[in-house]
Amino acid sequence: MKKIFLFVVLLFTVSNFWSQRNQLIAYIDMEYILENVPEYIKAQNTLDAKVAKWKSNLDQQARHIEVMKTDLANEKAILTKDLIEEKEEEITLKQEELRRLESLYFGPTGDLFLMRKQLVKPIQDQVYNAIQSIASRKNYDFVFEKSSDLVMLYSNKKYDISDLVLATIDRTRLSEEKKEQRNKKNEKDPLADKEISEKQQELIDKKEALITEKKDELEKKEEEKKALVDAKKQEIADKKEALAKKREEQRKILREKQEALKKKKEEEKKKKNQE
Repeated sequence: MKKIFLFVVLLFTVSNFWSQRNQLIAYIDMEYILENVPEYIKAQNTLDAKVAKWKSNLDQQARHIEVMKTDLANEKAILTKDLIEEKEEEITLKQEELRRLESLYFGPTGDLFLMRKQLVKPIQDQVYNAIQSIASRKNYDFVFEKSSDLVMLYSNKKYDISDLVLATIDRTRLSEEKKEQRNKKNEKDPLADKEISEKQQELIDKKEALITEKKDELEKKEEEKKALVDAKKQEIADKKEALAKKREEQRKILREKQEALKKKKEEEKKKKNQE
């Protein structure tokens, strides 16, 4: 009833002005506009993901409370009065914590309100700025919002400037992007303003050549040093191998002598036994 009364008053006011001069009226569909603004869709997706996470957390805690209530009901017959009161108090605290958390997430000044204000309000401001710019440029006397609380019993499509608002937002975005690109392009490199003379370039080339020469010389020395170390290691390895071979030969000769001596003693013993 209140909406109809406001609409009637508005129509009366418009009719009164219309009798004095022609009025320019337009309207927009805010839902349609926001659904076609990429930044709004991205922000809304971020909000939806957060809301889903918060609701999951609340549902999890609510289920935990229900489990506690069920356990208490099943165990009540075997519990003492003090234990029952303790568990009931714990359940009450959990319920209060759940309500507090729900208010923290979805309360009038909760996280959802603050996050929506942070993400969505700048986009809504873009829309309102575009509407004001169009209204000022085209001299509109009234711009209504189709999806607001105000009931529009009839609306002619030719007065719908929603697409014009979107086009204005796109132009503004493109203009800002081009401006940002120009600013980046115009950023001066501290060395760009310094003109390098031929003599300075020659000195730089010589310095770079000297650095390269020293680098090559250092690498060559490193390679020679590595080759010398490898040769020394190989020499030590060869000596160890020769020494091991010589020791093996000496052990072989010693074993042969020991076997020959043992055989000789056995023959002498055998000969002696025969006599």
